Amino acid sequence: MVKTEDFSSMADTWRDVFERGRLIPPPGQMVRQAVDSHLTQSRGVQLTINRLTAAHRPKETSEAEPDATYQLRVTFFDRNHQYFFGRTWKSSPQKMKNNKMTFNEILYFHTSLRLPSNVLVLELVALSTRSDGSEQALGQGFTVLDLFPNKTEPQGDRRLNLLHGSPRVLLHPLLKDIVDYSDHLKAINETHLECVLKGHPALASMMHLLPENVLVSSSENIPGLAPSPRGDALLKPMLLKMLPFTLSRLTISLQPSLEAFESQLLQLINADCQNTQQSSQESSLKTVVIQERRLHVGVHNGWCFIDTPQIMVLEPLCSGVKGRVDSVSKHNTQTKDGSAGSLAPQMLGLRSNLEIRLINHQAIAVVFQLEYVFSAPIVRETMLSATSTSRAAFLQCLRWAMLCPFHEQPNWKGEETQLVLQGGSKPNPLGLMVYNSATTESAAPLSTSGTVQDMIKFRLSPSSEKTTSSPKTSVRTKLDNGSRQGRSSSSPTQSQNDIHEVFSPESPWGPKLSLSQLTATSHYPTMSNSSSGLPWQQSLPSLHQPSLTAPVQWPSHAARSPSLCVQRHAQNTHTEAGSFVSSVPHLEMDIQPERDKTHLLKHEEDQLQELPFTPVHAPVITVGVTTPSLSTVSSRSSLAHLYSAGFPNIVDLRGQVAEVLDATEPVPFDPHREEMDPLRENLLVFQFLAFTRMPVVGIGPEWPANIYFTFQFYRFPPVTSQQLRLLYSDKVQQKASEPLPCVLTSINNDGSVNSDSPGLQVQFRVDDSFLKPGEKHWFLRYLALHTMHVDIWDSESLLLIGSTAIELKYMLRHGKMAVQALHELEVLTTDYVGEETLQTGDASNNPSTIVRGRLHVRTGNIGGSQANLSRRTTDRLQSHSHIIIPHEVTGGFPGGSLSTRNILQLNVKNTAQAERLQVQEERGPADRGGINNSTSFSWEKSKLESVHRKLQCMAAVHQKEGKKDAYKTTHVMDGTKAIPLTIQPSSSIFFEDISKAESISNMLCHAITTPHQLFASLGSAEYMEFVLKNPFNSPQTVTIHINDPELSVITNTKEWQYFKELTKTPSLLEEDMFHLEEGALGPKIYLRPKESVHIPLKYQSFLCDHNMSRTQGPSFLPPSKSSNVAKKIVSNMVAAKTIKVSFKAENGDPIAICQVIVEPSPHVVDQTFRLYHPELTFLKKAIRLPPWHALTAVGDTNAEAKISVRCSDPNIICQTRMLAPGEPQDVHLKVPGSPSPNIKMFFVMVFTDKWMAAPSQIWQIYVHFMERVDVSCITGQQSCQSLVLRGRQAARKVKCFSSHPQEIEVKPGGVFMLPPAGVQELQLKVQPWRAGSRILYVNAVDVEQKQLITAWLLCLNVHRPVLSKAFEVCVPVSSGRGSSKKITYVNPYTSSRTYLLHSDHPDLLQFKEDKFQLDGGESYTIGLRFAPSQSAGSVEILVYVNNLEEKTEETFCVKVNYF
Repeated sequence: MVKTEDFSSMADTWRDVFERGRLIPPPGQMVRQAVDSHLTQSRGVQLTINRLTAAHRPKETSEAEPDATYQLRVTFFDRNHQYFFGRTWKSSPQKMKNNKMTFNEILYFHTSLRLPSNVLVLELVALSTRSDGSEQALGQGFTVLDLFPNKTEPQGDRRLNLLHGSPRVLLHPLLKDIVDYSDHLKAINETHLECVLKGHPALASMMHLLPENVLVSSSENIPGLAPSPRGDALLKPMLLKMLPFTLSRLTISLQPSLEAFESQLLQLINADCQNTQQSSQESSLKTVVIQERRLHVGVHNGWCFIDTPQIMVLEPLCSGVKGRVDSVSKHNTQTKDGSAGSLAPQMLGLRSNLEIRLINHQAIAVVFQLEYVFSAPIVRETMLSATSTSRAAFLQCLRWAMLCPFHEQPNWKGEETQLVLQGGSKPNPLGLMVYNSATTESAAPLSTSGTVQDMIKFRLSPSSEKTTSSPKTSVRTKLDNGSRQGRSSSSPTQSQNDIHEVFSPESPWGPKLSLSQLTATSHYPTMSNSSSGLPWQQSLPSLHQPSLTAPVQWPSHAARSPSLCVQRHAQNTHTEAGSFVSSVPHLEMDIQPERDKTHLLKHEEDQLQELPFTPVHAPVITVGVTTPSLSTVSSRSSLAHLYSAGFPNIVDLRGQVAEVLDATEPVPFDPHREEMDPLRENLLVFQFLAFTRMPVVGIGPEWPANIYFTFQFYRFPPVTSQQLRLLYSDKVQQKASEPLPCVLTSINNDGSVNSDSPGLQVQFRVDDSFLKPGEKHWFLRYLALHTMHVDIWDSESLLLIGSTAIELKYMLRHGKMAVQALHELEVLTTDYVGEETLQTGDASNNPSTIVRGRLHVRTGNIGGSQANLSRRTTDRLQSHSHIIIPHEVTGGFPGGSLSTRNILQLNVKNTAQAERLQVQEERGPADRGGINNSTSFSWEKSKLESVHRKLQCMAAVHQKEGKKDAYKTTHVMDGTKAIPLTIQPSSSIFFEDISKAESISNMLCHAITTPHQLFASLGSAEYMEFVLKNPFNSPQTVTIHINDPELSVITNTKEWQYFKELTKTPSLLEEDMFHLEEGALGPKIYLRPKESVHIPLKYQSFLCDHNMSRTQGPSFLPPSKSSNVAKKIVSNMVAAKTIKVSFKAENGDPIAICQVIVEPSPHVVDQTFRLYHPELTFLKKAIRLPPWHALTAVGDTNAEAKISVRCSDPNIICQTRMLAPGEPQDVHLKVPGSPSPNIKMFFVMVFTDKWMAAPSQIWQIYVHFMERVDVSCITGQQSCQSLVLRGRQAARKVKCFSSHPQEIEVKPGGVFMLPPAGVQELQLKVQPWRAGSRILYVNAVDVEQKQLITAWLLCLNVHRPVLSKAFEVCVPVSSGRGSSKKITYVNPYTSSRTYLLHSDHPDLLQFKEDKFQLDGGESYTIGLRFAPSQSAGSVEILVYVNNLEEKTEETFCVKVNYF
C-alpha cells in the first residue's frame, strides 16, 4: 500500500506553531551594524514582568466598563531606523485591583543585535467587546525598555514610567535617533511598570530550536524541548533526543513530463525577457541554461529549521533504467507530441541515501524544496563580449513539500511515501516566493483520482534498520535501537539492488553549495533555450547580488545565523564584474580537474567545531602564593618539648640570639630599606627540628621511623639531606591524647644515632659576589613573596610522606642584624579516591588532601659585612651596560705591517702581527713559523714548537726507514685551532699560499670581533644592542647572520620598545628598520655611509640539562658536611656556548662580528610537583594557575592579562588556553611515558607579559613512572595478587615496602637476595577498608645503596560487601565513657570454626575479643565498645566476621548516633 499525503492532511499542530512563529525580520542596516561591531554570537536574555502600578484607573475605561481587562504587549524596536520587528508578544488579560495589575510573566529571547538602538516597546491596552462580538483594544500608554545600554549585558531591576499615546508615535521623523523619549513625550503621572532584565546563558543549548528576536513565555510550545515538571521549560532547557533516519529511493515527478515542464519553464523566462529587454541581433544569440537541479531537505519545528538544510544534487532518470525507474515511469503520461522516447528523462532522482535526525514530536516536519540553478551569458554592459564563456547564475525555488512523520502513529514497514509538491504564493517554511504556472496545471492530464500533480516519493526508515521491518516489531523499539546505534547506513533491499546504478547506498550525500562554488566549469549536461533578452541582466551588477526572482527579504519565520549575515553583507558589498559565474558544477561527478575538486570539497573539509569540554581529572593546585599558610600554632607542650631537646641557637655576629619573629603575624616588606641595608651579606639558615606523626588509616603509628628531605632554595642546587631518625625525648612524658613531636637526629654511617647534635641545619650564603648585577632586588622579592617547597620522604621505603611549604618572608631582616622564626607546618599528601576505576591512567578523579604530620622548622637570616674588594667588584659589575660598542680605530692604515708604529692607537687585544713564513727546502713547510702575537697568541708559541719537534722526530724515523718520498705533515693555524694536513713536498708552495690567506683572514676577523659575555638563566631573555657602523663611503645593505637560533634580532618595534623600557636603555628607537626576505640568511638593514645604528639582540633559551644526580634516596654526606652547599650548579642549567653574530656587506665580507659568550646561571624554582603515573603511557595533567595579582611582577602596572607557558623538554607538550576574565586557568601537560622506576624531571615556565621577558614562575615537575597493577577487591576481605621482580646486572639486597602496611602485606616481608638477572615472585595480600577507586604504592628498595629498584602503582577498585544485618545505637556526646553493646553470632557450620573480627573504624569501635572459636551451631556474643565523641552526628561502622583466610563470612552495619 502506498501512503499519500496532501497539504490539507498535514498536522494541525505544526500549522499552529508555524502561524504563531511568523515574524518580521530586523532591518538590514541594523544587522550590518552588529556585524561591524563583531556582535555575531547570540545571547540569551530573561525578562520578568512583575506588576504595573497606577495612581488611578484610566478615565476612558473606568467610564465605559468598570470591569475592563488589560493586556501587555511587547515588541522589538530599532530606535535608529524607526522599525518594529520580531513578533508581538501578548500577555494574558489581567484586571486592575487597588490600582495595581500583577502579571508575573517571564519572557525569554536570544539575539545577536546587542546594540544600544535595540529596545523593547511595552504597550498597555484595554480589552473590550464590541456590539458585533469582536474584540476591541484601546491603548492606555506605553514605555520603552533599553536592552543593551552601551553594549553591556542586560542586568538589574527596572522601573519604567508609562508615556501617553500610542507606540506609533515612535515612527515620527522628529523622534529619530532620540535616546531619551521622556524629554519629548509626556509621562503618565505615578504610573510605572516594574520588571527585571538579566542574561540567561542556559538558552544557549536550545537556540537552534528558536529563531532570534522572538519573545516567548515560559508556557510556549517549542517542539524539541522537553516539558518541565515545574512548568518553565526554558529556565533549564532539556532537549529531546535526536533519532537518526534514512531517506532512500527518492524520486520527483513533474507534470506533464520532466522535459515538457523544463521546456515550458524556459519559454516563460524567455518571454519575460522579451518583454523587459529590447531585442537586438546580439541578444538573439543568448541562451538560458538549466545548470543544476537541487533538493533541499531540512527538519523544521514550526519556528525554524533546527539544523541547516542539506542540499542534494538531483539527476534526470531515463525510463530505460532497470528496476524502480521503469515501474515509476509507467504511470507517467507522455507529452502531446509523443516525443518522450525510452531514453528521455521522465523524473528526477537521488543517487545516494540521505541521513537526517528527527525528534519524536508531532510538530516536527521534514521540508523538501526543489530548486533550479539557471545561468546565462553576460551581455555587453558588463564589458565582456557576447561570445564570452562567463555566465551569471541565479537560483529559483520551483516546488516544496513537507511531511510530519510523528503526527500520527508512525508505521515503519518500508512502505513508500508520496507527497504533493506545492507552488505559488502560499506561506511556506522557506519564506520564498515559489514558482507556479497555470499553464502547467491546466496541461496536466487527469487520472482516475483526479488531476495528476507533481509528486515526490521516498522511503523514510530508522537508520538502525538492517532488514525489512516486521509487522510485529514495535515502533518504539526501533526508535530506541536507532538512538543507541546512531547514524548507520541502511542495507539495500532486493529492489534497491535492481537499481544500483541509480541509487547507490555507498555514494556520499552531497554537501551544501555556496555561491562561491558556482565558479567552476560544469561537466553536467544542460538544457537550454534561445532568449532575446535577460530580465536579470540589469539586476545583477555582480555575482553576489540577488536576482529579481530571488527573495527580496529574509523569511519571516526563519532564524538568520550570524555567519550568514556576514556572508550576505560581504556579498552585497562585492561589485567586481570579473566575479561572474560561468557555470554550476556537479558535486558528484568525478571527471573534473584537480583544481576544481579541491575547490568543490572546501566545505567537506571544514574543521569541526570544538564543543565545551570539562576534563575528568581535577587540576593540581599550586601552593605558596595562592594557598593559605600551612603554618599552625604550636601548643605549649610541643614548644616545651622542642626547647628541651637542646637545639643550637641562631646568633648574630656578636654572639647574641637572633630576634624572634611571630610566624602567624603579617610581615611588612620595604624594598628600599632592604636594599640599603649596610650588612651586604646574608647567611640564611634552615633548622629542621622535629616531626610530629599523625594517625592515618592503613598506616601504623610508628611510621615513619627515618626520614629525609629534598628541597631547593632560590637558584642554589637541589638539596637531598641524609637520613634522620625520629626519637622521643626522655624528658617529656608522652600523652596518648596529644601526639608530641619526634626530635630529628642524624644517623652515622655505621647506623648509630648522633644524639650530640639534634636536628639538621642547612645554610646558604648570599652576598654581592654571589648575586649578579641588579639581582638583589629580585632576591628580596623572592624572599617576600615566595615559599620554599619541601618534600619529606621515608628513607627506608623511599615513599613520599608528604610535602609542605615554608614562607620565606620571615627571613627578611628589616635592618636588624639577625632574625629567626619558628614554623610548625602541616605535611600534606593527596589521596585519590573515586567511584570508578582508572581507565586512562589518570588517578585524579576525586583528590582529597590528607595531613600526614607536622614539620617543625626554624628559619633565620644572619647579616654580615664584606671586604672592600668584594664591594668594588660588585660596583664594577653593576656598571654593566646593555649596549655593545665595538672598539674604534682612530687612525687609518698607511700600509705595510698590520702592527706598524704608525697605528699604535689600534686595540692591542684585537690585532695580530703577520710575519713571513720561513720554509727550509730540505724539511718542507714543517718548520715554518707561526703567527706571532705577544698579547693574544703568545700561548701558541710553545704549542707550535712542540708540534715542530714531533714532526722532526717523525721525519727522522721515515728517513731511517727509507721512506724518502713519504708525505710530510704540517699544521696550519686556523684561529686558535691547529688543523693537520698531509701534503707532498711538491705542493708545499700551494699550501703555503693557502695558509697565508687563512691566517690573514682569521687575523682580520679577529680584529673586527667584539666579545660580549652574558649570564643567562632558563627562560629569561637577555637584551643587548650592538652598535653597527658602516665603515664605507657608500651605502650598504648589511645582512645579519646568527649561527644559533636562541639568539635573534628583534625586528618587532613594539617588542624592541618593551625591552628598552624594561632595561632602561637610552638609545633611539626606529620603526621598520629591518627588511625580512624569505630564504635569506637573516634580516637586512640599509646603512648610509659612515652611519651607526643600534641592532637589538635577544638571547633566550627554554632548554636545559635534565640530568639528575640520584634517582631517589637520601644522601650519605656526614653531618659535618651537611651545610656545605656549592655555589654553582653543574646540571639543570642552560648550556654554555659561544654564538657568532656576523654583519656581512653586500659582497659577503663581514664588516663587524659580535661574539656572544653565554655563561649559564642557575634559575629560581618557585614550585615543585611530584606526579605518579603508570609506565609507558602518556601523562595528561592540568595544573591550576595562581591568580593574576600573584603572577604579575611587583610594580608592573602595564602587565597584560595574557599567560603563556614554555617547557624545558621539547618532547613534552605544554599549553594553556585563554578563558573568560575571572575564570581559573590551567596549564595542560602531556608527558610521554618511561619504564619503571624512571623519574622524568622538567621545568615549566609561566610568562605573564606579552613578550616573555622573564618567567613569573618556574615549576619543577617530577614524574615518577611505575608499573601499574589493577586489583578488584571487596572491603574487609583479603585478596591476593602476584608481582614479578626481575634482577639486573648485580646482586642486590632487596626489601619491599607498601604505602599502607595495614592494608597491603608483601611477601617476603624481610630482606632477600635478588641475584643478577634473577626473578623473584612477590605475593601481595590486599585488604582495604574503604570502598571506591584508590591508589596505593609498593616499592622494591636496595637496602644497602638506598636506591629504588622497581615501583608499582596499585589501582584498587574496591566494592562494598553485601550486608547481613543492620543495627542502630545511640551514644551520648561528652559523656566520657562511651557505650558498650552486644551482638549475637551463630556458627552456621556443623564443624568448629575460628573467626576474626575487624572494623573499618577502629578508632570508634573496639571489640572485647578480636578472635573467637565456635563449635558447629554454637552462638557467641560479640562485645562492642564504642568510643566517646565530642560532637553530635552519626556514622556507619561496618563489622566484618572473617575466617582464618580473611574471607568475609558476615558483614554487619552499625549506625551510631551521637546525641
